[in-house]
Amino acid sequence: MVERLTNQVEKEERDLRILEAVIESGPIGIVRLAEETDVPEHKVRYSLRMLENDGLVDPTPNGAVPADDIDERLAEMNEGIDHLIERLETLEDVF
Repeated sequence: MVERLTNQVEKEERDLRILEAVIESGPIGIVRLAEETDVPEHKVRYSLRMLENDGLVDPTPNGAVPADDIDERLAEMNEGIDHLIERLETLEDVF
């Protein structure tokens, strides 16, 4: 179970690295994202798809750009992460 959670956290970390590069350098394409983040192109492509599905990035002919409401979405994400940390700490106390 811990290994599965670790893998999921690593995937989310990769997605956030991709998102950070899009915010800093967008519009940005897959090849450049792979170079800047040291993530293979196929994983960049997957991360971009997930970030688009989550409404965090938008595709354009020139590459990915952050969603118009990215600041609000990031604030929501941070609140969710804080809540998740609290839940994990509660679980840690149980075991």
